[in-house]
Amino acid sequence: MSTLRVTAEVLTVHPHPNADALELAQVGLYRAVVAKGVYRTGEAAVYIPEQSVLPVALIEELGLTGRLAGGDRDRVKAVRLRGELSQGIVCRPKALADVDLTRAAAEGTDFAELLGITKWVPPVPPTMSGDVEPAPDLLPWVDIENIQRYPDVFTAGEPVVLTEKLHGTACLLTFFADDGRVQISSKGFGARSLALKEDPRNLYWRAVRAHRVPEAAARLAERLGARRVGIFGEVYGAGVQDLTYGADGRRDTLGYAVFDVSAEIDGAVRWLDAGELLDGELPLAPRLYEGPYDIGRVLEFATGRETVSGRELHLREGVVIRPAVERHSPVTAGRAIAKAVSPAYLTRMGGTEYE
Repeated sequence: MSTLRVTAEVLTVHPHPNADALELAQVGLYRAVVAKGVYRTGEAAVYIPEQSVLPVALIEELGLTGRLAGGDRDRVKAVRLRGELSQGIVCRPKALADVDLTRAAAEGTDFAELLGITKWVPPVPPTMSGDVEPAPDLLPWVDIENIQRYPDVFTAGEPVVLTEKLHGTACLLTFFADDGRVQISSKGFGARSLALKEDPRNLYWRAVRAHRVPEAAARLAERLGARRVGIFGEVYGAGVQDLTYGADGRRDTLGYAVFDVSAEIDGAVRWLDAGELLDGELPLAPRLYEGPYDIGRVLEFATGRETVSGRELHLREGVVIRPAVERHSPVTAGRAIAKAVSPAYLTRMGGTEYE
């Protein structure tokens, strides 16, 4: 899940092809449906992204009572309005009436706290939870930003790799070469430097034991001369999320696929190519494309049918974009990595979003 920032943005306004009273306000590569005539190209407004949770007063001010997602009708979610995908909310809240939004856009001011907007945290089912212990040396996962919000993470023609983004739950494994210890965590617990104690009922422990991930991590640590190795995989199947890829999270057919690897070598933590290191060792997230970066091609690959099962059982969640050679990004102030999500995935009915 990407980080939450509620910022002022300079808009580009487009006509809505199917509604005379509506327009499309573009932020990055996102478009949000807005009332016609309220915003003009070149003007600044506040952009509230998907997965934001709004306070009641702001919901009422924006005229969105009962129209948002979630049990409390307070969560921003992608929707289709008169046939056009609308991602996020463009607005000018009264609380910012005296703020120069154009200047705030240039400075990148974050208004989330001032507006009382928080990030939605998915619920944790019992099979993904359990007893935890401190894990200060756990190799952490990082949030991945959406390429549509930050289109300048990559440059046109830059060599990139696209892997399929799986709809499951992220499993973090850290192997310690000094003593052979293994710590397992979820994305949520890992962000708090907590690991899950081993429990045969726990989804993550079941997955790593079934696929012998600790043994693969030990071999990799020896090959690399690493003090720590992090293997990051997606656990998936029926009972995990609504997209199953033909696997069953409640049985031995529980699915698992590695999407990233990190290692501490000579005192520095590096991100490494999972496909090069673990092909033939562990199941991998499918690699869909290698070649020059083109945003149009990326968005095409983000749609369509999944390839994990080999049977195209359901829609694809999206893709993860990485440079062919790992590098830093001044846009994200971290790894150069991003995701592109299928519109069909965002607007599907009955979808689950567990951590």
